[in-house]
Amino acid sequence: MNCQSCVRKATAALQAVPGIASAVVSLEAERATVRWQPGTTPSAEAIVRALQAAGYEAEPIRQSAIGNRQSPWSPLSGWQFNVVFGGAVTLLLMLGEWAFRLGVERWFQWTAFALALPVQVVCGARFYVGAWRQLRAGSSNMDTLVALGSTTAFGFSAWALFTGWHGHLYFMEAAAIITLISVGHWLEARMSARAASSLKALLNLAPQTARRLDASGAESEVPVAELKTDDRVALRPGDRVPVDGEVLEGQSAVDEAMLTGESLPVEKTPGAKLYGGTVNQNGRLVFRVTATGDATALAQIIAVVQRAQSSRANIQKLGDQVSAVFVPIVVLVALGTGLWWGLGYDSALRAATTLLPFLKPEHFPASPLAAAFIHAAGVLIVACPCAMGLATPAAIMAGVNAAARRGILIRDGAALEKSGRITAVLFDKTGTLTEGKLAVAAVHEVKASAERVKELAAALAAPSNHPLSRAIAAAGSRRREEADGASSGRIRLLTSAATWNEVRGAGIEATSAGTVLRLGSLRWLAESGVSAEQNPFVSEWTSQGATVLGLARGSELLALFALRDQLKAHAAEVVAGLQRQGKTVFLVTGDNAQTAAAIAAQAGLPKENVFAEIRPEQKAGIVQQLQARGQRVAFVGDGINDAPALEQADLGIAVARASDVAREAADIILLQSDIQAIPEALGLAQATLRTIKQNLFWAFFYNAAAVPLAALGLLSPVLCAAAMGLSDVLVIGNALRLRAWRPAHRAS
Repeated sequence: MNCQSCVRKATAALQAVPGIASAVVSLEAERATVRWQPGTTPSAEAIVRALQAAGYEAEPIRQSAIGNRQSPWSPLSGWQFNVVFGGAVTLLLMLGEWAFRLGVERWFQWTAFALALPVQVVCGARFYVGAWRQLRAGSSNMDTLVALGSTTAFGFSAWALFTGWHGHLYFMEAAAIITLISVGHWLEARMSARAASSLKALLNLAPQTARRLDASGAESEVPVAELKTDDRVALRPGDRVPVDGEVLEGQSAVDEAMLTGESLPVEKTPGAKLYGGTVNQNGRLVFRVTATGDATALAQIIAVVQRAQSSRANIQKLGDQVSAVFVPIVVLVALGTGLWWGLGYDSALRAATTLLPFLKPEHFPASPLAAAFIHAAGVLIVACPCAMGLATPAAIMAGVNAAARRGILIRDGAALEKSGRITAVLFDKTGTLTEGKLAVAAVHEVKASAERVKELAAALAAPSNHPLSRAIAAAGSRRREEADGASSGRIRLLTSAATWNEVRGAGIEATSAGTVLRLGSLRWLAESGVSAEQNPFVSEWTSQGATVLGLARGSELLALFALRDQLKAHAAEVVAGLQRQGKTVFLVTGDNAQTAAAIAAQAGLPKENVFAEIRPEQKAGIVQQLQARGQRVAFVGDGINDAPALEQADLGIAVARASDVAREAADIILLQSDIQAIPEALGLAQATLRTIKQNLFWAFFYNAAAVPLAALGLLSPVLCAAAMGLSDVLVIGNALRLRAWRPAHRAS
């Protein structure tokens, strides 16, 4: 493949294979990734046949992407040979024609033929092979235009030389066409590699070997590929973690910056999670392997970045539609140009000199035949649709990589495009806008002692994984540990309980010795006949932003618990940053209205933008309400109970840790829990969308201006080749500016 037109054709060929759900083709990596529909038997042979029918050779990849390493540099690989050899020949011919005025000397023309022939045959082979494969497949692409253009210039000159025709020959132009277009491809490849630098850094994070421990504790260095789940691995200071695991022994700080964007090292003690690719800093650790190969967080992150880099945004469809019919139209325009200059030389010359009066007739080929061939070649060369094909993917690649360096994973180009059009941001409260580390701030005993209600509430809450339940259970754990036969209260309760049930979004209820025990929201308790909302304790703590839960036995209130979650340190700055971007910020929470209002006030949100007492299953409905008002909504959640809302939103943002990167509901995943990255992610997306539009505009403008100029003979084939290469470089260069993007207002 040579250009994005090739990518489009290869993708279309793969998507036409029965059973393939999606196909992503990467030009820079020369790789296609396909996903099969459930229940379909994958067939590598079917994929290869489809690509061959489209004019491309292919073979299956036998190794995992995470094990890939860069191939050693070779002067014959890629476009290097074309650039070096073709450049030397073109320079010699330019010196002869332009510096020493030898263009009409017969001996120099034969020398030019001898030098240009290997450029045409060897350096041009890639274009000829590509054009021939496309022709066999009944199609055409950029290779077709380059092959036709360079062959037109070289073929006319060779015919003129062998027939004794006197006049200027175009061997230098033929060599320059292939050379300059090769230079454009070479620069394109280098700049694309720079745009993909973050992915390459991720690919190189995982070490090749690991120190595995045997049953006796002896270390042996083994390839990472040999590690299995539950193996024990030792880490020394400075070692990279080879795979995901859980710390068994030791204490150390681990640098997770490249993986999560978190700048400060994270302390690791027994029980802590380790992620492949991170760096152990200052202590010895022994950990148990929990995931290997493609199941590790690093492999999943790499897969997300690769998919995003090669994905397509909806805005690209326009460029694809134009590119699909572009080559045949250009060939017709070139044919028309040749006929016009060949049959109506005088009228074509008058048109050109009328547009640019300072040009004199000697600037043009002296004969109609030469003018027909050369100006037709110029049209073929200058109209190569590479810039249009590169406009969107180059910006997506640069934007996705700039985000990945900040610990922001963007799933695909469509998500990037949606991010740039968001008008409203809806935050889930617990664990997103707040720390998610709830603690019992106060207990109000109504019918029992503090020790007894804490023990009873902890016993009820212990089986639950809800953050409120965990906070209640933690508050009672110290009391149980101090007593002989720790947690005996919980054991007695659960043994005698006939039922234990968690009512989602409400609380917990259980039966003990025929009595119903409930722990949950005051609204739910009121529905069950237990009144508590008039208690002064409730108004006192809800005004401070706390959540108040009640513990009841039957219809009798036993105690009230005030649980408080701290607002994240930069929450107010994040909200202000989003508002500066022109976005309306909302808050949704299951807390009562008074508590929600207190939290909103701390974050700088107006009361009317708060949705309180909302159950988890109702969050998607809130998103729908905002969308019905004409808002394009980004929902920010922790990715645990928020999948319906993340799916319903125009853009789903999951605030997750590295182990959660596989969440399918979210369009954007923040690899650190700090929400400071949200304004940055949306601002970067807007900048990327703006860059895509700029690239598409300049690509269309370039072709709209260049083709008529070439048809009028105002651009020589050499200038046409240079302009074509320059258009690619300008598009990629504009995209690379995203690597240095910085938000205008940065939260501190």
